Amino acid sequence: MPLSPPIAPMLAKLERELPRGEGWVYEPKWDGFRAIVFLTGGSVELQSRDRRPFNRYFPELLPALSSAFPPDAVVDGEIVVAGSEGLDFDLLQMRLHPAESRVRMLAERTPASFVAFDVLAVGDRSLMEVEFAERRRELEGMLAGRDGEGVPGPGSTQVLLTPQTGDPEEAEGWFDAFAPLGLDGVVAKKLSMTYRPGDRVMVKVKRVKTADCVVGAYRPSRADEGIGSLLLGLYDDEGVLHFVGHTSSFSTDERKRLRKELAKYEREADSFGEGRTPGGPSRWARAEQAVWTPLRPELVCEVRYDKLQGDRFRHAATFIRWRDDKRPEECTFDQLM
Repeated sequence: MPLSPPIAPMLAKLERELPRGEGWVYEPKWDGFRAIVFLTGGSVELQSRDRRPFNRYFPELLPALSSAFPPDAVVDGEIVVAGSEGLDFDLLQMRLHPAESRVRMLAERTPASFVAFDVLAVGDRSLMEVEFAERRRELEGMLAGRDGEGVPGPGSTQVLLTPQTGDPEEAEGWFDAFAPLGLDGVVAKKLSMTYRPGDRVMVKVKRVKTADCVVGAYRPSRADEGIGSLLLGLYDDEGVLHFVGHTSSFSTDERKRLRKELAKYEREADSFGEGRTPGGPSRWARAEQAVWTPLRPELVCEVRYDKLQGDRFRHAATFIRWRDDKRPEECTFDQLM
């Protein structure tokens, strides 16, 4: 094989609108785990977005991928789990469990599928420097008859080719047609682009404003033994973590549970020590609001926000989910729009 793991996946930058014009094509952005599949002589190795091995979490995918692709190939795509009403990220997240018995039980009850959208190598040929238009033709040849219409169905493992269109109006229609089923946005790609690991050369558009943030601290609750809010941070270009806002959208039981779970991440040093901190002077802040417990910057969560004030959230963000598949250093300001 001309390529071997790990390979940093090619990334997308967030824009407000889909780019239009000659040479652009559009694909759904699926709500799952990014994965690069390495097939070598019949063996299969799954690599996560942050270049960790994924095989143990998705045992049902290995034979399906082996039968769908040539014995020697490298394919880029998304691992998803379908629930009764579309893709279910919570079910997918449950797979990142340390107990093998638990993983295998979930693999039987809620099997994962793989949606392919790029190919990096076939046989002894690297396609990294080949234009995307040709890479797509190679992928279509591999997955003839597996064109993805809608989303994978629940109850079985499927390997599908992601839909693609050159019509921006059709792509705009996906936001409404596919969103309830698990569409996370739309990705735009240039047909002429080569595969550039780690570079944000694709474009992604979301209708809902979300950001993946580092949990740098928490404020204790004034009413009980739980947390009051999670304090969120993003990294700048120099690798400095800055406070950008908070989220407090938790039930009473969740607040108490989180307080116990976060205890093992507590630290003496301030995670926001070199950047903007949550305790800046404000005539509106009460004394108890200046109290927070620093955490090691290892946890990542996705939040929804409405407006920005400069480069921070104007209002409290809404907690969506934990992102165990994201590295903290990937949580940067270029997500904000």
